[in-house]
Amino acid sequence: MEGKKSRYSGFTEARARANKKYMEKFVELKTRVTPERKANIQAHAEAQGESVNCFINRAIDEAMERDTEGGEQNGD
Repeated sequence: MEGKKSRYSGFTEARARANKKYMEKFVELKTRVTPERKANIQAHAEAQGESVNCFINRAIDEAMERDTEGGEQNGD
């Protein structure tokens, strides 16, 4: 593989700037899981037709909605 160049020529400086601008809208959260749990999460997300990121965000949204039913939010 050494010395092999990509045939993809679509990544330009303009694309790099656009990607950077887009990613500045987000922050990264990290969590630790066992390799087995990661595999289970990936399999579940795939079974739902989602990316892992989309599944995790949906799970968070649903949990927060359940936690705030009744009008009160648990604060951390």
